[in-house]
Amino acid sequence: MRPESTEGAPQRLRAALRSAMKAKDAVATSALRSVLAAIANAEAVAPPPGGPLTGGNAHFAGSVAGVGAAEAGRRVLTAGEVAAIIAAEVADRRAAAAGYDASGHDDRASRLRREAEVIEAAQG
Repeated sequence: MRPESTEGAPQRLRAALRSAMKAKDAVATSALRSVLAAIANAEAVAPPPGGPLTGGNAHFAGSVAGVGAAEAGRRVLTAGEVAAIIAAEVADRRAAAAGYDASGHDDRASRLRREAEVIEAAQG
């Protein structure tokens, strides 16, 4: 894994996802969607303490008034954070594959190993 700009790895993963979808490769599509979701989840900002936003509209409880008023900010991840998320996703799949191998589920193990390979290949 080489350090690059924050957008480098996610862009490569999205490009690989488009290719996998065009090729109708269900395993690659699933793996790439999963890792992109993990990155998106890491970008999410925690809600403010005290629960959801209150008050801006008399007709709907908890709603806010104005265009974009309910939009939440996103964190900007560093290239190292993105690389760590991707590495964790690959490691999780390899560990799960080892568990499936130990319990005699070779088909599931091979799928997880293929997902790990797809993610590593798309990362660059």
